[in-house]
Amino acid sequence: MPPSFHAEHIGSLLRSDALKKSFQQYRAGAIRADDYETALADAIRGAIRLQEEVGLQSITDGELGRSSWFGFFFERTGGFRLEPSAFQFRDAEGGRYEWPTCFACQRMQRRAPIALDEYRRLASLTKRTPKITLPTPSAFHFFRFQAPADRSVYPDEEVYWNDLVEVYRAEIAELGAAGCRYLQLDEVPLAMLCDPLIREQVKELGGDPEALAARYVRVLQRILADKPAAMTLGLHLCRGNFRSRWMASGGYEPVAERLFNDVPVDAFFLEYDSERAGDFSPLRHVPAGKHVVLGLVSTKSTQLESPDALRRRIDEATRYVPIERLALSPQCGFASVAGGNLLSEKDQAAKLRLIVEVAASIWNS
Repeated sequence: MPPSFHAEHIGSLLRSDALKKSFQQYRAGAIRADDYETALADAIRGAIRLQEEVGLQSITDGELGRSSWFGFFFERTGGFRLEPSAFQFRDAEGGRYEWPTCFACQRMQRRAPIALDEYRRLASLTKRTPKITLPTPSAFHFFRFQAPADRSVYPDEEVYWNDLVEVYRAEIAELGAAGCRYLQLDEVPLAMLCDPLIREQVKELGGDPEALAARYVRVLQRILADKPAAMTLGLHLCRGNFRSRWMASGGYEPVAERLFNDVPVDAFFLEYDSERAGDFSPLRHVPAGKHVVLGLVSTKSTQLESPDALRRRIDEATRYVPIERLALSPQCGFASVAGGNLLSEKDQAAKLRLIVEVAASIWNS
């Protein structure tokens, strides 16, 4: 997998207090858009500096200009409004939290490039490998899979999928033409379909978990069918990440064979920071030539992981995937939504530094 980095991260980073304040002032009309853009550019430079200083080789802009890992994409695409999700977030105390997701109320259209400006700015600010992240198409559908769109607009769901696929194909093609060589797609629904409780909920709501998983894999195949030849692709699996909360539990076994063999990517970024993710045995389905990035470091907790414990877990994973095709990362971003997880910037830096140091001790990188 060129570039082959054994120390990785997922993408989003905590917004500084200064950036949050500038955004609030901008939304309140207290400062101009240009002033906010200046503050954002300064924060992105700081995010890049942090990644480079800890020793990471793949660099993102921290997703600092996005409302969330997913929301920015439909906000910059025409034809959506917010409606309640069919699924809730959970926390360690047993709490449950409602949240809104997107609903197609008009025909989808890519009014302009979605992440192209982000890529160009990032590439201009680092000499290391810029990585761009996008949500997968399944995120548009799964959270309201019984009614993802206004039926008067999309009476035929195949037309809905065709429109969404065209948006993605155009975006990926334009990123490739601009020089993007590293793209990560963030996938939540396939990971949620590993949870027995979620699968039962899907059935109760009239859905078929196996059919949904198969559909989402086929859509990934469609959007990546003509991906730029020089572009490395990663797929990040996540069970939900909102203010240190989650939506699902369960090991990868229910989707592993289809996921690892049929999704046309070079690397899988897998959440493995807690017992909720199950064991490593589903990795036996990973074919030769594909890489696995083990998300063993939690972005949901302030506790700093033990280097020895991380090395032991990586050694366990070598029962299924050779060491040269493994890497280490956090299980998810530090700020999948703008508010961020319940850690400090100091905690964040310590966790990124730990990943780089552990990776260097194993792979001499």
